Parts: sequence; C-alpha cells; structure tokens
Amino acid sequence: MPSASTGTQRYPVAPGYELNVRSGPGTGYSIIDVLPQGATVPVNCQTPGTQVSGPYGTSNIWDNIGNGRFVSDAYVKTGSDGYVAPRCG
Repeated sequence: MPSASTGTQRYPVAPGYELNVRSGPGTGYSIIDVLPQGATVPVNCQTPGTQVSGPYGTSNIWDNIGNGRFVSDAYVKTGSDGYVAPRCG
C-alpha cells in the first residue's frame, strides 16, 4: 500500500535475482549499480526502452528508481504488465 509519508510505492525485485541498475532506459546504457537479492525499489516514473525478457515476462518498460537510475520492469514485481507510475519526462 502506498504510504502518504513516502509518496512512492516500493516494489520487490524478482526473488533470486541481482538486478543491474543502468544510467538510462535500455541495455545499451552503462551499469552503474547492482541491487542485491531481496531488494525493493521505488518506481518514480516509467519510460519505454530496450525490450527485456525476465521472470515477469517480456517488457520494454523501464522503471526510474532514482536520479539517472533505471531497471527493467521485467525484473520488478509491480503486479501489472503495463505502467503503474507516471511516464518519465
């Protein structure tokens, strides 16, 4: 449930996966961090990018989890195959 105090809902990364954080919405952007197994991420906004196949299907949606930090939505359990946050932009 979203919390009024934090404003941004957090979602779990797929169990058993470490997740690459990239500098932009696609696999062509550099990896700037790796999230550990069991991490949760805020989804500030979402944007289309490189299509990626992961444990939650194939998606071209990328989640912005911080300033200049993006992860593939195919590895984040948002409960939806579509957008769950505003478009970045």
